[in-house]
Amino acid sequence: MPAGEFDLISRYFQGPVGRSPLGVGDDCALLAPAQGMQLAVSTDLLVEGRHFLSTVDAERLGHKALAVNLSDLAACGAAPLAFTLGLALPAVDEAWLDAFSRGLLAIAREYGCELVGGDTTRGPLTIAITVFGELPAGAALLRSGAQPGDDIWVSGTIGDARLALEVFRGTLSLPAELFDIARARMERPTPRVALGLALRGAASSAIDISDGLVGDLGHILRASGAGACIDADAAARQVIAAAHPARPAALDTAALRACALAGGDDYELLFTAPPSARKTIECAAHTSHTPAARIGRIEAAPGLRIVDAHGAPVEGNFGGFDHFG
Repeated sequence: MPAGEFDLISRYFQGPVGRSPLGVGDDCALLAPAQGMQLAVSTDLLVEGRHFLSTVDAERLGHKALAVNLSDLAACGAAPLAFTLGLALPAVDEAWLDAFSRGLLAIAREYGCELVGGDTTRGPLTIAITVFGELPAGAALLRSGAQPGDDIWVSGTIGDARLALEVFRGTLSLPAELFDIARARMERPTPRVALGLALRGAASSAIDISDGLVGDLGHILRASGAGACIDADAAARQVIAAAHPARPAALDTAALRACALAGGDDYELLFTAPPSARKTIECAAHTSHTPAARIGRIEAAPGLRIVDAHGAPVEGNFGGFDHFG
């Protein structure tokens, strides 16, 4: 007899729950933040063919489905608490479900984020996750706090997912070792939760990079009523291929800049902080085991200027991804 909806939930998505008194299976989950804390809530939707390839490994997909939500919590400076899962499946594929749930629940355990509810239905493969975090009242990192003179920082490496995507599209060829690294960055991103927590009280604004550095920086600039200047070459140095010994000739300066500035799907943190906080930021990067680099500054004049290492303007279309653009 084929597994029914509640059989699937019980078999693949049922685990111990400590943060919801009702556990999994009632009409609602109950969550209560600690005294003096606020809830941070974020939702992401992943649709096959739009956000991920049909050939992606199911275990990696389970990891990424939650990782992109944890990245939103990181950008807010919130500690993970729990999440709900909405899953539409074209058919019951138990091998796929086993691998998907394994990846999903492994990263959930790693970050202490419990699955407390959700829903399943039949339809095109779609994954909807709502994640809940907590942080002290008034301590959230917002997009609206950037001030003229602030440094612009980026965590980790950027542009790597774009490299892997171009290989899949057939527009770029990479050595196997470099492709494996780029593909892992695209399919198994690392949410920078520890860095986000360490930035509370130091960063003036933050966002995670999902649609491209330039596009996501634009959200900060609009919310903060400010402009910015970005060093395209400083950003390009954060692409993992920039220093890789097997970097192909096709990855010239222009290609690295494009990957860094417009790549998207990085799930790194883009944040601002006053120059007086540089030592604090460096300490936060060290204690969270997450590299961070300065790539520009916030300016009072509106708009975004992109320059090279010598201050000369860099031309190009580096706009962010827009699902309806």
